[in-house]
Amino acid sequence: MSAPTDWKETLEQHRRNKDSYFSDNPQSPIPDAERHDFEGLRYYPPDDDYRFELDLHEHDEKEQVVVATTTEGERGYLRWGEFRFDVDGERQTLQAYRRDADDPGLWMPFRDETSGEETYGAGRYLDLHPEDDRADDGRWVVDFNLAYNPFCAYSARYECPMVPVENWLDVAIEAGEKTYESSEGYDATAE
Repeated sequence: MSAPTDWKETLEQHRRNKDSYFSDNPQSPIPDAERHDFEGLRYYPPDDDYRFELDLHEHDEKEQVVVATTTEGERGYLRWGEFRFDVDGERQTLQAYRRDADDPGLWMPFRDETSGEETYGAGRYLDLHPEDDRADDGRWVVDFNLAYNPFCAYSARYECPMVPVENWLDVAIEAGEKTYESSEGYDATAE
């Protein structure tokens, strides 16, 4: 994990790398017709108020959750635990999921008050990896500055899991990636 003193620099480098990948890589989710005009993704400025070091409150029973997808499919996840944190003085809880019991990482999809306004309407994701996102004391670093849009925000050819209602926040998370203006993405407003 990057030291607290260089997290902004690390974040900015991550954003530059992502923009480069989206611009130049043949596997980019940006439609070919839009790539020649692509000037980079839009982000909120880095804000350490949206960067937390948190304990994961692991659930005793890892309940199987079926999540609908943007193409009317379904995917299964295990509800692994939850993170509790405050935003603007209000207590928030987000569930963290794993694909299966052997998956060491955590997936945290969420919607918030910016969804459909400044950010992608169907919500954004955070991925946490134990080798990168753990503090020295073992707590998880939950950094909403790294919140990103699923690939279906760029092109409808992708199938993306929807955000379970239990992860809809009633506060604005003004951090991370903003809406990408694409003519081809999944229309979250049709829900």
